[in-house]
Amino acid sequence: MAATGNAEETQLQEMEEEAGMEREMDSDEEEGMGIDNSDDEEDDSSEDDKENEAEIQRLEEQLSINAFDYNCHVDLIKLLRQEGELPPLRKARQKMSELFPLTEGPEIWLEYAQYSIGGMGLPGGMEKVRSIFERALTAVGLHMTKGATLWEAYREFENVILATLERIHTLFRRQLAIPLMDMEGTYAEYEEWSDQGVSDTVSQKYKRALQQMEKSKPYEETLMAAEPPKLAEYQTYIDYEQKEGDPARIQIIFERALAENCLVPDMWAKYTKYLDRQLKIRDLVLSSHDRAVRNCPWTMGLWKNYLLALERHGADHHTISDVFEKALNAGFIQATDYVNIWEAYLDYLRRRVDFKSSRELEELRAAFTRSLDYMKQDVEERFSESGDPSCTIMQVWAKIEALHCKNIQKARELWDSIMTKGNAKFANMWLEYYNLERSYGDALHCRKALHRAVQCTSDYPEHVCEVLLTFERVEGSLEDWDAAVQKTETRLNRVNEQRAKVAEKEAHLVRQEEEKTEQRRRAKADKKNQKKGQKGSRPGEKRKAEDEDNENEWGEELGKGRHQESGKGRRQESGKGRRQESGKGRRQESGKGRRQQMAPATVRKTQEDNPEQRKDDCSVFISNLAFSMEDPEKRLKELFEPCGPVQSVRPVYAAKGFRGYCYVQFEGKTSVPEALKMDRREVDGRPMFVSPCVDKNKNPDFKVFKYNTNLEKHKIFISGLPFSCTKEQLEELCKDQGTIKDIRLVTNRSGKPKGLAYVEFEDEAQASQAVLKLDGTVLQEHTLAVAISNPPRRNAADKPDFSRPMGAMMPRAMVYGSRGKGRTQLSLIPRSLHRQTGSESKAENGTAPKPTGGASGDAGFEAQAKPMSNSDFAKMLLRK
Repeated sequence: MAATGNAEETQLQEMEEEAGMEREMDSDEEEGMGIDNSDDEEDDSSEDDKENEAEIQRLEEQLSINAFDYNCHVDLIKLLRQEGELPPLRKARQKMSELFPLTEGPEIWLEYAQYSIGGMGLPGGMEKVRSIFERALTAVGLHMTKGATLWEAYREFENVILATLERIHTLFRRQLAIPLMDMEGTYAEYEEWSDQGVSDTVSQKYKRALQQMEKSKPYEETLMAAEPPKLAEYQTYIDYEQKEGDPARIQIIFERALAENCLVPDMWAKYTKYLDRQLKIRDLVLSSHDRAVRNCPWTMGLWKNYLLALERHGADHHTISDVFEKALNAGFIQATDYVNIWEAYLDYLRRRVDFKSSRELEELRAAFTRSLDYMKQDVEERFSESGDPSCTIMQVWAKIEALHCKNIQKARELWDSIMTKGNAKFANMWLEYYNLERSYGDALHCRKALHRAVQCTSDYPEHVCEVLLTFERVEGSLEDWDAAVQKTETRLNRVNEQRAKVAEKEAHLVRQEEEKTEQRRRAKADKKNQKKGQKGSRPGEKRKAEDEDNENEWGEELGKGRHQESGKGRRQESGKGRRQESGKGRRQESGKGRRQQMAPATVRKTQEDNPEQRKDDCSVFISNLAFSMEDPEKRLKELFEPCGPVQSVRPVYAAKGFRGYCYVQFEGKTSVPEALKMDRREVDGRPMFVSPCVDKNKNPDFKVFKYNTNLEKHKIFISGLPFSCTKEQLEELCKDQGTIKDIRLVTNRSGKPKGLAYVEFEDEAQASQAVLKLDGTVLQEHTLAVAISNPPRRNAADKPDFSRPMGAMMPRAMVYGSRGKGRTQLSLIPRSLHRQTGSESKAENGTAPKPTGGASGDAGFEAQAKPMSNSDFAKMLLRK
């Protein structure tokens, strides 16, 4: 499909302007016939004229600042039309048409063709009309829903002028070979009109076109039913046509989409990209790029692609420079856009330079100097930032001077200027300069650069020190080595002191926050205990309320972390079974309803009430399971059978059902490591946590958390990742920096990603290199932050202090026994066994006070009494 040229577009614009002028003159005459010459209206009109003149002047001034302000053009044309001044109106329309293109839809082409028919009586007028119709068919004749009107108008024109029958036959045959809506009617019309009938060749082409139309018909119907802007529907249609592979049809569907979405930069980018890579027709490609930047002048990417297309198709230097100047005046919305467009233009200038010719080289240097001045003056004044903090333009200039011009001294001057712009504290900037000196300079300047880097770098001084020492191992003498070691040690000592101060300050802030959190927790607990004391005294209601409260606390404790679950869950599970045994008679007295309520928790008990059958070294603790899991015992047994023979599965239940965690006991110890490998496997959409089964009463210092919480120099921490990022994408991003040993994406308890990840490399050097290269990288429109892994300190679990009595640490209502907090706070010791030995020396949950010889109440206990077992407790009751 041939391109619509600039001359053609100008003719279309002239036609629209002339038609618009005639409509405006007619409307002005009609309005003038009904003018009332009253004095009041004349005064109002004069005031309105003054306001309009002031507004016209303001809009013209604004357009002189930013000529690409579309709304200003529209408002100015409206005001000039109201004023009735045709010369200024024509001038305003002309300026707008030069900047913003006319939409080339079927309606415009049909109107243009009909308008041209009026001049067919002039010399050569007939051929001009036919030429316009041919261009219209080329531009929009393939439009499936509206293209038929142009074909019919063309045939009608040939019929009116009594053209030869062969011309009309040709038009019918051409139209029937194109898939258009209602082409069956056209075929029937041709059969009726033709005396010779329809040939087999035409029939075959018609059938193929009809089949193509039937395939495309669902997409057309979807477009007709959709609401504007129909971007998704057009994109689906474009994808279909690209799979079919007909360039003309791909172009027409792109044009249709752009006719309704001419202000969508992404659609223009896709269209021009297709033309650049597939059709490669010079006039079509360049005219489409020109229309793209005129419709969306604020989009830097379209201007950049336009410059590349001009260079690719051999445009002259003057044309490319003019387009670049227009881009600078387009009014980009970001400072970085100006950096990118300057880089594209400078790249073009560098490619056209013959470095043996001084004229082109001086032009390139002048352009680099102008770009720096432009960024400093115009861009910084507008955006309050240069848009190029890393001085990429100056870095490219320095490389060109060193590589192509062999002018290393000029490159050093440029790098000195780069470092004075706030880049001296970054290790990657010094390493770039060092690499330049290494490639094109000498060892002396390499050593100077590295010494300055060690002194100035503040983000990654260790890496710079390592580079300096490596350089001296290869290049330096003993004196150079000693000087480098002394300098690096002095610098690193100072850095470590500064980091220690910062860490101490952060630790102080963390302690303050922990103290505040502890105060809030205690206040909340005190308030909760006060509410419990105010509840009714009826046994049934009190027991039920305590059960519900304890279930809520169970859930809260479960959310605190896997470390506490492995101990607390087991203690609560075993404690619940003992309490049910001791309170069995009391529950029978409470009535049938109470027995039915507690039935699920009682029926589901297995051998968990028999501690002798438990083997912690053969068991694992499973948590973070879904409460809605059906038959967890069977499900988990099937899940863990590949790890080894499963002896038992002990799910933990409450009155409301499964609590989301359980214990899996194997027949042998060798199965436990295999089971631990299943940690964080997804089960029912949640990560399943698998940890060793350890009683924290016996091992209070045991920690289940398997990841290091200290500084890991061989591992990097990445934040800001898109939630859709996978391990494969992350590996593809990081594989160029070194050998990857492991990648871990951080998720929450429900399995949803947090946008964080840890990547472990083979050594520290690779990790440091990855931080320098990947920090600030953009992945799926997300800017990544990359640093060496240094996780925050985890809060240590609260440990009970047995050095002083429990009663001295908290009120009576908050004192728990050696087994922790049970499902109820009711004391199971008869009142007769309570011995009042002092205000703070009372026994709780089977612990007896140890008397001392001191008289002071604060010295009631010197050591914590040994907790009583179940059998000791039962013997004590039987004795009494």
